[in-house]
Amino acid sequence: MNEYVVILLVSFITIFLRFLPFMLFKNGKLPKTIEKIGDSLPSTIMILLVIYCVKNINIFTYNYGLPELIAVSIVVLIHLYKRNMLLSIFLGTITYMFLIQYVFI
Repeated sequence: MNEYVVILLVSFITIFLRFLPFMLFKNGKLPKTIEKIGDSLPSTIMILLVIYCVKNINIFTYNYGLPELIAVSIVVLIHLYKRNMLLSIFLGTITYMFLIQYVFI
C-alpha cells in the first residue's frame, strides 16, 4: 500500500513541476532575470565541461596533454564556426576518442 502512495505522490509532484512554469508565466512574458539566465547558461555549461575535462591533465607524462588540447581546440573551432553546441561536443568527443585509441597509444 505504501508503494502506491509514494508513486502517486511522486507522480503528482512531477506533474506539478511540469505545469508550474505555465502557471507562473500565464501571459507568456518571462522576467528579465530568467531570460538572462537562459542566455548565459549554455555558455557557462560549455566552459564548465571544458574545465572539468582538462583539470587532471599531467603535462609531464606521455601524451603531454596533446589529445585533450587538440580535442578542446576542435570544440572551440567548430563552435565558433557553426555555433552548434551539440555538434561541437560530439565532434570534440569523437576526436578525443580517436586520438587516445589510435594515435596516442
